[in-house]
Amino acid sequence: MKSLRILITSYFTICLLSLSFAQGNIHEQSSEYVWPTDQQVVKKLKDWQDLKFGVLIHWGLYAVPGIVESWSICDEDWITRDTTLTYQQYMDWYFSLADEFCPTQFNPSQWASICQDAGMRYMIFTTKHHDGFCMFDSHETDFSIAHHAFRNHPKRDVLQYVLQAFREKDFSIGTYFSKPDWHSQMYWWDVYGKKGRNVNYPIKQYPERWKRFQQFTYRQIEEILSRYGNVDILWLDGGWVCPENRGQDINMPNIAQMARKHQPGILIVDRTIHGPYENYQTPERTIPEKQLNYPWESCIPLSDDWGYVKKPHWKSAQKVINTLIEIVAKGGNMVLGVGPTPEGIIEPAAEERLREIGKWLRQNGKAIFNTVPTPYYHEGNVWFTQSKDGKQLYALYPLQEGENLPTEISWNCDKKIKSARLLSTNKRLKTKYENGRLIITLPKNIPQQPLAIEVCF
Repeated sequence: MKSLRILITSYFTICLLSLSFAQGNIHEQSSEYVWPTDQQVVKKLKDWQDLKFGVLIHWGLYAVPGIVESWSICDEDWITRDTTLTYQQYMDWYFSLADEFCPTQFNPSQWASICQDAGMRYMIFTTKHHDGFCMFDSHETDFSIAHHAFRNHPKRDVLQYVLQAFREKDFSIGTYFSKPDWHSQMYWWDVYGKKGRNVNYPIKQYPERWKRFQQFTYRQIEEILSRYGNVDILWLDGGWVCPENRGQDINMPNIAQMARKHQPGILIVDRTIHGPYENYQTPERTIPEKQLNYPWESCIPLSDDWGYVKKPHWKSAQKVINTLIEIVAKGGNMVLGVGPTPEGIIEPAAEERLREIGKWLRQNGKAIFNTVPTPYYHEGNVWFTQSKDGKQLYALYPLQEGENLPTEISWNCDKKIKSARLLSTNKRLKTKYENGRLIITLPKNIPQQPLAIEVCF
């Protein structure tokens, strides 16, 4: 089995590298937004918009071999596997990883500490990906971390300890949940062979089977929202599960009513499904072209993959900071994907980058956190945010890789300012006006990194 695992892992990793999701928005973004009317939801949404920076933690069976989440068990055309194996042999191997997944170094306190030091303010944890493997002790299935190789560990109910660790660091708490479940016979029924991402049997022909899947989904979400303390965000993935696509109606009104009974005011993010249950939109691996006037969040992984892989291609801390600057100036939040190792820790290369991001945010976070968009939000290489009272404008310069900071930064400005200062040093900067432009002179010998300037009116 071990040699088979190595062979499959190596082959599949090589194939998926060429099919990486790293380019472009892989899910169609909704073109409209429905504002919530529940005042508890409205308040929580406003609070969430102030947080700006969060972490999305993908962790599951796929961490053991270090492959791209659970997509490999789907038989869509873009998936390539070792041709010496039948599809069923590959499925059997993948699901057997439950008997190997034993993260004996599982340390959610390390995760929370690193993410807090990175300046992150909210978290979203993957309770179940599309493969159906639960990272909590579900009463609805034995296909969970609590019932296989990790079952004798005192922290076998992983979700409890992850959420607890982040609550202790004052994070806003989110739970990711996959609407499709490729392990469930109520979604992928072995009577039918084709197993793309969608339900593989005709719902109209077997309505009772789909009804059982609806109930199964409802009860699992209720477990998460009723047994694990306060949850601020229910982040639902698998947007293809919707009434318009093969009748895959999981009765979102019923789920939402239940969710807000257990968690009043909870934000529900039914990703890519326009309507009342998409409280904020989630463009993936991309940033909208223009500033948006409704709540949204770009979800972007720290490497090219959401979960742990053996040879990751990391984004630099500088690139993440630059991305965060643009997102916040356009009115959004950023959630950064981090995948712990199969042993249960955040690896050193990820930690190094996260701590570097946090160092920058401790110096410049005033231009990011609790800010609001300004209508004039971008000119040349400069992005803008502002304080809620409008008395401070923040000019952010996202330094590109290999670029040196200029000696001056300028933009069109028809308002007289009182002062300008560099946030990282708190020192006042020299300013002048020429032809309707505000010109700010930068000090010599400052660190070559993205910078933020506070302008007071």
